[in-house]
Amino acid sequence: MRQLVTSLGLTLCIGMSSLALAQTTGDRIDLYFGDWHNSKSRTTHGSLEEQDIFTRGDAMNPTQKGAVLRDVNSYTRATLAPRASTKATRLDGQQEIYFVDSGHGTVTAGGRSADLFRNIAVLMPANLEFTIKNTGDQPLTMYMINEPTPAGFRPNANMLVRDENKLPISSSNGMWSHIVKTVFTTADGLGTLQTVLTVALDPLTIGKPHPIPGEDSNEIEEVWTALDGTSLAFVGNQLRKQTPGMALYHIPDNKTPHTNINQNEDTQVRFLYFARYRAHDLRP
Repeated sequence: MRQLVTSLGLTLCIGMSSLALAQTTGDRIDLYFGDWHNSKSRTTHGSLEEQDIFTRGDAMNPTQKGAVLRDVNSYTRATLAPRASTKATRLDGQQEIYFVDSGHGTVTAGGRSADLFRNIAVLMPANLEFTIKNTGDQPLTMYMINEPTPAGFRPNANMLVRDENKLPISSSNGMWSHIVKTVFTTADGLGTLQTVLTVALDPLTIGKPHPIPGEDSNEIEEVWTALDGTSLAFVGNQLRKQTPGMALYHIPDNKTPHTNINQNEDTQVRFLYFARYRAHDLRP
């Protein structure tokens, strides 16, 4: 009996060790973090300064830090200088989602205008001419997702604007402790992505650590960007301090768990989350 127990224990330990070795560990985890603070800017839309958070690449084997995107074209932080305006732009075969981080402005498309300020989200559909204007004395900054539109997709006729400040809480106990607000879904006109959310964690709480299960897990695109507060990102066997502007791309190997820990005693932390699930629906 003692020999059997020893053998079973040894087998279990070997199995656990094999799983741990199969996870993404060590410095490779850093390849899945992006931060616009470390990126050079480039000009788009006439006067919009974009800085990369993540770029296109191989999510299973990134060749450089942040080169992981497969489903969306780009993920950036965009800045419009005080009193500046973009040129009239029409997106062809692509859409853009903006989430305002700071500043004040307006967006005009199809004869309609909307005010822009912190936590306003805009879904700008393909084939609609639009301009963005900074109406204030401070930079207008936004997180900006550019997604392709699939063949046969019919984009919305008008832009869609949501005020995250006023959205109801969709759920408050997903993945143990995620406080979720639904910003956009496929039903709202997303073309490639399936969902854009904000997720908050109350003080001294943790989300449920998990990998993405199943044979198709390596085809899932999932991004978490810190909006407010500093948390601890738990990825595989590592912890990383995740500060505002820093994003985590879930490692799609079906082996490396991830979550965030709010170690603060008196403040929430909040994230901008977007994903394409394909065969799975694992919303926070």
